[in-house]
Amino acid sequence: MQVTLSFEKSFSSDVSIMVDVLRASTTITVALNTFNQVIAVKNRENAVELAEMYGAVLAGERNGAAIEDFDTGNSPVEIKNFSGDYLVITTSNGTRILENMKARTLIGSFVNAKAVAEAASEIADKHIEIVMAGVRGEFAIEDFLGAGAIISNLTDYELDEMALSSYMASRDEKMVNKAVINSNSASGLKKLGYNKDINFSIKKDIYDIVPIYKKGIIKKLM
Repeated sequence: MQVTLSFEKSFSSDVSIMVDVLRASTTITVALNTFNQVIAVKNRENAVELAEMYGAVLAGERNGAAIEDFDTGNSPVEIKNFSGDYLVITTSNGTRILENMKARTLIGSFVNAKAVAEAASEIADKHIEIVMAGVRGEFAIEDFLGAGAIISNLTDYELDEMALSSYMASRDEKMVNKAVINSNSASGLKKLGYNKDINFSIKKDIYDIVPIYKKGIIKKLM
């Protein structure tokens, strides 16, 4: 089994894991604890239409800030206060990346790193690809380190150099936490008052939920 790490674009036809630590991957994982399905939408207007159609809770952000008139932002802490059959979510990075992934697509972060790695190992044939979402086309250190946390559960496989690098970088938990808390992404979120989201998103393996994405719909992998 080969494990590769890429940025933004997915090339796998086997199994891919999308990582957007701050915050889409984390929020979606938490949401599936209280929602049956999450509908991921790139476009704000489409999100509003789908929420009305399904009677769904509507969540979303642009540049980190909650979208006006939505029920909530892209917050793993706030989403715990909501439940229902459907959540519609639109984000700046994570939902955009999902739309372009063609393989069987899982969603991972620190909070479900072990569970998503084990699930990928079980369903993959030959290749597991981890895709870092980044921020508006730019590298994000939290996604690199989040990928490393996932890869730490896949070290029996052949790792490409990028995957090996992220694994090695993620070994020191104190340094990882410090790097994420002081990242560019976190700095922006702090200015918006989302300190609790940052601290929650670096918690390790607190969920065994594995989100799987297909044609805009995200469910728990059963």
